Amino acid sequence: MKSILTLAAAGLLIASCASSTDPTPAPDAPGESLAQCKADRYQQYIGRNRSELPAKPADANWRVVCSTCAMTMDFHEERMNVVYDQNTNVITRVFCG
Repeated sequence: MKSILTLAAAGLLIASCASSTDPTPAPDAPGESLAQCKADRYQQYIGRNRSELPAKPADANWRVVCSTCAMTMDFHEERMNVVYDQNTNVITRVFCG
């Protein structure tokens, strides 16, 4: 009986140490702010057609890319990324980087 309780306690200890993984990705990288690239001003376009985006301001650094298209992974905190679904043209994410 004592060995069963010891095994159960060990199992609980191991389970409590295991890190939980959230299947949904965080909207921003740690420490990243949507204000850095003014993406906070464009969050209302999520769920809308990409044709509804206003014209890019002359001094803005934007990248509009489909969710299945290749894009470079270089990080620029001042660049706003707009991701849309290739099949529907609906914007799914707006973030800095």
